[in-house]
Amino acid sequence: MSRLLTAFRQRFLRSIFAILLTLISSLILPGATWAASSLGIDNGHLSSCPASDNCVVSQNADEKHAIDPIAYHVDRNAAREILLKVISVVPRTEIVEQTDNYIHALSKSRIFQFVDDVEFYLPPNESVIHLRSASRVGESDLGVNRRRAEQIRLALRDLNI
Repeated sequence: MSRLLTAFRQRFLRSIFAILLTLISSLILPGATWAASSLGIDNGHLSSCPASDNCVVSQNADEKHAIDPIAYHVDRNAAREILLKVISVVPRTEIVEQTDNYIHALSKSRIFQFVDDVEFYLPPNESVIHLRSASRVGESDLGVNRRRAEQIRLALRDLNI
């Protein structure tokens, strides 16, 4: 009898866990917001953010999605190299594309492995790094993209760029 109760309890707990996971993911993942065409530079600008609350961008943004670009006072190539080094130590982040004026990285969340696209644009005639950080899915990121961008800004400031 005790064995039957233990098996029932385990099956019940698995069912509860599956229901909770479904509820949580339906809140976090109500619909995909990511599109590959929204990445990169178009006419000297990073793409704007979707209406969802899981994106920040430093160019042409509304109040909800706006973040300041990162100013630098060193040579543009030096700023780019230092930025690459900083990105390389951001946990669970991998650089997937880089040119002389653009960097695209993927950053994954620790538990559910949600992917965020993190982009940096170094325009040739300005001493700033424009950035965009956006979740691929869901409506809210609980501020993760903004915090990541600000942590990168602070790291660059500490390195006196």
